[in-house]
Amino acid sequence: MYYGQEEWTALSELYGDNKMEKLITLLNDIRPDLDFNKEEKLIDNGILDSFDIITIIGEIDEAFNIEIKVNDILPENFNSAKLIWELIQRYMSK
Repeated sequence: MYYGQEEWTALSELYGDNKMEKLITLLNDIRPDLDFNKEEKLIDNGILDSFDIITIIGEIDEAFNIEIKVNDILPENFNSAKLIWELIQRYMSK
């Protein structure tokens, strides 16, 4: 499923403070060659490698003041920006 700007804006407004946009910016800084708004199989299709994931986790931990646990470093949590955002939301709601 493709998430256009309208969908991302709606999600950002839903969660407040444009934190979804913050995530997209963070991801684009790490891999500017990807369109994180539409990619849905970042892990399954081998688009992101282990170094990318480690970098993303470090940046997310710092940007959102959370600590992603090892048991959450699963392909199903990193296959798309939306899934990464859902993971962040779980940590932020704790």
